[in-house]
Amino acid sequence: MLSHDRVWAAIDALAERYSLSASGLARRAGLDSTAFNKSKRLSSDGRPRWPSTESLAKIIEATGASLEEFTILVEGRGGSAVPQPRVAVPLLGFAQAGAGGFFDDAGYPSGQGWDLVELPTRTAETSYALKVQGDSMLPLYRNGDVLIVEPGAPTRKGDRVVVKTTAGEVMAKVLDRQTAKSIVLVSLNPVHPDRDIPMRDVEWVARIVWASQ
Repeated sequence: MLSHDRVWAAIDALAERYSLSASGLARRAGLDSTAFNKSKRLSSDGRPRWPSTESLAKIIEATGASLEEFTILVEGRGGSAVPQPRVAVPLLGFAQAGAGGFFDDAGYPSGQGWDLVELPTRTAETSYALKVQGDSMLPLYRNGDVLIVEPGAPTRKGDRVVVKTTAGEVMAKVLDRQTAKSIVLVSLNPVHPDRDIPMRDVEWVARIVWASQ
């Protein structure tokens, strides 16, 4: 049975399953960090306050969970105690990503001897991890955060992506528009400029599918 308590319990369980607090889950989904606080679950007169369908969609997308997984949590059949498989993916820094010899032409890691990082989330076989360096992705991503990127994944307006240029520059931005001629990228940090890059100068684009907090 769908109930107010079960929906909020499922949000808490989803956060725990992906090694997040309720506020960390909200931040990752691009919501206010207090969106899932206990105090926000009741109105001032004590009536139940339900999370919006938009916020539920955002946390499902931000964690990489499926709707089925969240539904199971709502029904109380897959509590946070259920062990989740941990996966190991290649890890490198943005400086390495910009250097030659680490990737093939499609943006997939090449060669051997990578450092590996374990993550409590499902990833595609071709996914890999990039460690954030610097402040260009504040306030969403901080120095030292780990981004999981998936080359070849479909992208659409509003997706967070990592782009490598033919000059070796690697950047994480929000995709605003992509055509056969150019790609328009919006900076996460307003201090850094937006970019309009000719596609002839783009080596590859990979969608960010998960991020540590």
